[in-house]
Amino acid sequence: MSGGGAVEARLAELGIALPEVVPPVAAYVPAVRSGRYVYTSGQVPMVGGELPTAGKVGAEVSPERAKELARICALNALAAVKSVAGDLDRIERVVKVVGFVASAPGFTGQPQVINGASELFGDVLGERGRHARSAVGVAVLPLDAPVEVEIVVELTDD
Repeated sequence: MSGGGAVEARLAELGIALPEVVPPVAAYVPAVRSGRYVYTSGQVPMVGGELPTAGKVGAEVSPERAKELARICALNALAAVKSVAGDLDRIERVVKVVGFVASAPGFTGQPQVINGASELFGDVLGERGRHARSAVGVAVLPLDAPVEVEIVVELTDD
């Protein structure tokens, strides 16, 4: 991605590269801007066009690995925000995070998995990254992804 600013400099400090926007796998767009808000579509943990891990958390996928994957989802969500906002420095705050965890029967650690996304937003955006959140266990996700994250951010005025 071209451009940069304080947020992308912070990502670089953390040793993280902002990925390209993940192309949609169905009939939707990665993000939509409405006024000062950007709503992302659910982001699965695609890396370089590939899903690095598949399966249910608590079965084929460990909770620790799922937390790492939630962090990747959060990075993909930031890339989607940048695609419509133009600059991540325009993020006034992350308003809401919704995380879905493909869960094996009996797995109840969804909040700890989605902490991977929440912690990334805090690490990168500081106080602006604090948000309301839901962490939901589901039977299955697209492509058999273990986790999916969507966000709503508020932008500064134009």
